[in-house]
Amino acid sequence: MNWESLLNRLEQVDGRRILVLGDYMLDHYLYGDAERISPEAPVPVLRMQREESALGGAGSVAANVAALGATPICVGVIGMGVDGETLAKLLEQAGADISGLVRSSQRRTTRKTRIVGLAQHRHRQQLMRFDDESREPLDEKTAKLVVGELKRHLASCAAVCIEDYNKGVVTPKIAATLIKLAGDAKIPVLVDPAPLDEYDKYSGASIITPNRTETERLIRRRLTGIEDVEKHKVDILKSAKTQRVCVTLDAEGAALIGRDGYFAHIPTRKRDVYDVTGAGDEVLAALAVGIAAGCDDEEAIALANIAGGLEVEKFGCVPITRDEVIGEILLEHHQALGKVRTLEQLLPELKRRRSAKEEVAYTNGCFDILHAGHAATFAYCKEHADILVVGVNSDESVKRLGKGDGRPFVNETDRAALLAAMGDVDYVVIFDDDTPTAHIEAIHPDYLAKGGEYDKRGVVGHEIVEAYGGEILLVPMREGLSTSAIAERVKQSSAGAVAHAAKADR
Repeated sequence: MNWESLLNRLEQVDGRRILVLGDYMLDHYLYGDAERISPEAPVPVLRMQREESALGGAGSVAANVAALGATPICVGVIGMGVDGETLAKLLEQAGADISGLVRSSQRRTTRKTRIVGLAQHRHRQQLMRFDDESREPLDEKTAKLVVGELKRHLASCAAVCIEDYNKGVVTPKIAATLIKLAGDAKIPVLVDPAPLDEYDKYSGASIITPNRTETERLIRRRLTGIEDVEKHKVDILKSAKTQRVCVTLDAEGAALIGRDGYFAHIPTRKRDVYDVTGAGDEVLAALAVGIAAGCDDEEAIALANIAGGLEVEKFGCVPITRDEVIGEILLEHHQALGKVRTLEQLLPELKRRRSAKEEVAYTNGCFDILHAGHAATFAYCKEHADILVVGVNSDESVKRLGKGDGRPFVNETDRAALLAAMGDVDYVVIFDDDTPTAHIEAIHPDYLAKGGEYDKRGVVGHEIVEAYGGEILLVPMREGLSTSAIAERVKQSSAGAVAHAAKADR
């Protein structure tokens, strides 16, 4: 995955509109403390604490789309009662356009009520769910109104999501109409399918996103791993009847299947799974946002893997924000690339982190003998800034500085590696000039740090940093802790040992 390309795409999402057709639901949560067992039956008795309402189904997809920076255009059916009004209000609060929602006096708004027990006021466990819903297909009049809304909004959208929970809104006729209209307009259609035996009604869609269990049901075979998915890729694509299939595989990431035998495995990192509720909604939303922003399929699926992985670490359907995804991409990239960077590798990552309001400190030196004074300097910098960049003189630079015969004692690669092992150090950059001026100009640190033995005016680069409002940090020093002092003591100790040995030989 090209992380920088993906981040650039995410920044281009603003203003993109994504049509979301499907079953809009209200998730209702009742939380209670489980303090005792009922004397009437072996079940916990909950003492009511609070209740909450959230968006579910297609509403969850819409909220996820909005959280990632695009504008969801909601098309579906809700009831005329309180639940419908609550759902509409939550969608508006999330940033969705609800002008395409059809109100019906003939259907109730789907509401899923979850009873959640709390142990010691904090350990949440879903105990039971009640569904209050209409599941019959839309009547002809309401279906025509929905199609009318699809036609009214489609042209302004960069992508289409169909979130089907088989509650009667995504009928074969409505699905076929939307897929045909979008195909004619060259607008991609992405589908999160209902758990069905056949996918005829999604025929012709751009991408469908069944999970492992849904894919097994579709092809009537077990898929124990990515190898099985690749083995049955032709059957999966044929059964799905779509242009491409993205099979989501939990900890194994996802598999993309296309025509002419195309197959790609897009891995993901393992997560601590807390609650899988809403993971499919998040994957569909992120995939659509990625494609709407211009990602290719594999980039969009990598984005969906990240968003879906963050979702399962949370309880309930909680929209994953663009900032969370960007932070996760930067974290994964940081771990893969390591702390030791070239300036060219470092600057793009600093730019992203600064956009999240993180501040940068910079300090530099030869670090020929890493000692406690250096560790104290790094800790002091991290008390003031979120990020610490350490500049290191190259071997040739150290030699030109005239530090003494045999300097540096340790080569630049090993010095950088030792610095990278320090917990307070975020990045290490080697510079070949006599001073770090060029690095300071490029990195633009909020704080420039040096040991307290310096006067502020003696800190190289102080005038650059102060000119744009940065701050100079003079770090309190500990007596005798300098590389030169340590080297001199070692030299004297060594000379004394040689003299003692010579005297003994006489």
